[in-house]
Amino acid sequence: MTSMANASLQNLKNDFDLMKSEYNENPFPNYHERKRVLNKLKASIIKNERAIYDALKKDYGYRSEFDSLIADVLPSVAGINYALKNLKKWMKPSKRHSGLMLAPSSVKVHYQPLGVVGVITPWNFPVFLSLGPAIQALAAGNRVMIKMSEFTPHANLALRTVLEPVSEHVLIVEGEAEVGAAFSSLPFDHLIFTGSTTVGKLVARSAADNLTPITLEMGGKSPTIIAEDANMDIAVDAVILGKSVNSGQICVSPDYIFVPEARESEFVDTFIKRYTEYHLNSDNENTQTHIVTDRQYQRLMGFLEDALAKGASIHPVKEIETDQGRRLYPHLVTGVTQDMSILKEEIFGSVLPVMTYKHIDEVISYINARPRPLSLYIMSANTALIEKLLKTTHSGGVAINDTAMHVAADDAPFGGIGNSGMGHYHGHEGFLTFSKAKTVLYSSSWLPKNRFILKNRDFVYKTLRKFLLK
Repeated sequence: MTSMANASLQNLKNDFDLMKSEYNENPFPNYHERKRVLNKLKASIIKNERAIYDALKKDYGYRSEFDSLIADVLPSVAGINYALKNLKKWMKPSKRHSGLMLAPSSVKVHYQPLGVVGVITPWNFPVFLSLGPAIQALAAGNRVMIKMSEFTPHANLALRTVLEPVSEHVLIVEGEAEVGAAFSSLPFDHLIFTGSTTVGKLVARSAADNLTPITLEMGGKSPTIIAEDANMDIAVDAVILGKSVNSGQICVSPDYIFVPEARESEFVDTFIKRYTEYHLNSDNENTQTHIVTDRQYQRLMGFLEDALAKGASIHPVKEIETDQGRRLYPHLVTGVTQDMSILKEEIFGSVLPVMTYKHIDEVISYINARPRPLSLYIMSANTALIEKLLKTTHSGGVAINDTAMHVAADDAPFGGIGNSGMGHYHGHEGFLTFSKAKTVLYSSSWLPKNRFILKNRDFVYKTLRKFLLK
């Protein structure tokens, strides 16, 4: 390790120590203090909206402002609005029943800030996946350190400007893998990571050394099930939305499709026709976002080459043009087999394998034999079928006749399961994730309850057994 690298890691530790010290000076910010921080942040996001769009365009080569609005700027502002609306209620201690054994004492649960929260952010939505967790951590009264991706330098710079008005509460860290490893090994009071399962496991190991509580938000292969009864136009529109936002570079993007055997051609034809209408023959200025780096572009091309070499058929919405930069329009892949890399690895881009089934139980068996996905999408109006799929499969979340949009539900938790993650944030659950729910037993100072118990143990013993052991 070079002396420069050593100095960088030492600075990181110093930054953490400073944040911890500043938190300790005010370990329970009151409602008005938290509200003031959130309002400053909201105003700064809105003020710097254009700078965020321009920065993301530079990082991607081209990024649709539509994508940046609905997936980065808007959910960040909405998250602040939701927190401000509910914060006073969230902060209030909740009353609990003390029960006969503790009567006449009372019990309340207090929600205390944890301290310093670490946030590790990926490149696909660098603004919201930094600010989303930070907003909830700030609402809970914490200080925050954010490790940004090295692949979004312009967005990182824009975010520094956004966070300037609240810089005493939120600190940005930049650097490559070495800095990321050091960041995850700091003794945070909570650490939230968004990214790949492979890196998430490394983060979990680092956090374990400090017994740091973690929230892992990872991806995996999220299936879409098109049922026999599905309206194909409606189903395809939902898939297109989830697959075209950020060019499918989103953890909840549909990763592969299950379609009834007799409707495979209908799905492919409908997808190409409707995608062409929405993105190629449209007057919309917002065209499809590019793939973020050459490396990611070549990874996706590798999926297609591998599938083609092993007998699959490729159905591009539009043939690749050499002058289009890293724009990759969707390529549907049929005739896939389990030895193809496209079915083994998370796709995270505008490539979509299509598989067929004869009976829905085949689909359920396939999904349950694999790591649990972050999302599951069901295209159907058959309530009995929907209930069956909800009860017989596991996933972080489910959307019915929709894709990806369940993430935007302010008043509901978001999180994975198994290989797709652990823990939740968003909604009230986010506030709870970044708080310590501390049980407090209140007993009156004038009431000699403990003296009574100590002097009358036989009576207490018989009474408790009589009323509680039923």
